[in-house]
Amino acid sequence: MTDYRAHFDATIAFVNGGSLEATGFRLDLPSKDVEEADVARLLVEHLGLALVGGVEFHSLAIVEEPHRGSRGVVSEHSESSARSRIVDLSHTVRAGLVTYPGLPEPVITPHLTREASRARYAPGTEFAMDVITMIGNTGTYLDSPFHRYAEGGDLASLRLETLVGLPAEVFHLTDALQRGIPSSVFFDRDLAGAAVLLHTGWDRHFGTPAYASGAPYLTEDGARHLVDAGVALVGIDSLNIDDTEAGGERPAHTLLLAAGIHVVEHLTALGEVPARGARFTAVPPKVEGFGTFPVRAFAELS
Repeated sequence: MTDYRAHFDATIAFVNGGSLEATGFRLDLPSKDVEEADVARLLVEHLGLALVGGVEFHSLAIVEEPHRGSRGVVSEHSESSARSRIVDLSHTVRAGLVTYPGLPEPVITPHLTREASRARYAPGTEFAMDVITMIGNTGTYLDSPFHRYAEGGDLASLRLETLVGLPAEVFHLTDALQRGIPSSVFFDRDLAGAAVLLHTGWDRHFGTPAYASGAPYLTEDGARHLVDAGVALVGIDSLNIDDTEAGGERPAHTLLLAAGIHVVEHLTALGEVPARGARFTAVPPKVEGFGTFPVRAFAELS
């Protein structure tokens, strides 16, 4: 199924005076078969406006384009594709993988080869046992408070209910004109208890030199808003949730982890997850005295 959006310029007039001008506005549509009046109604619902006297469109085009999460729109695509589907949101960990430039790559070595195991087991029975040496910041991983704070909770302390089946609020930001994701992006949604997933599209560079610079990130005021909103987890498909090119400060990590909000970095395939309605899971192993570890992150579309 295909998603559709309306692109338009418009004037919104109010019955008690005043007006709003919308220029280059984009709005999710339930289908391509909508009238101008339907678009006007959806615009008013999306903006949460009251006492609207009328909407006048100066230009209006309906285009094929993935939804971004406009309020009041449940697309045919979302309803039909959300039946018992799981989307893998994790990068594959392999020997030599470069996740974050400057950090060590995973090394996989055999502890017991299949050939050597044949001498230990019955004929026809063989096993392989391998050792992987890697930093916790490998592939798609989760940061616990211990990653940032010596007295913060480690991986073993995390409650499963804060990691499994969280309502996913996905913000599709691939057409954003700035690197920093501000608090205003989140104003139109109730995010309490949710996994907020930031789809920037930067995962297209994962494993290449381009991934290391110019990456999108969550601003300090954006992180503060999410803390105040009471979210459970924040994930991003980018190099880091903070701006690593602005010096050594890490305000997003600092604020989120201090509030006990999990951080998942280096997600992928978020474009396959609708803005609302999915469930998100990302569970690391239960390791004491450890702050960060790879997860198998996924979304359930049902």
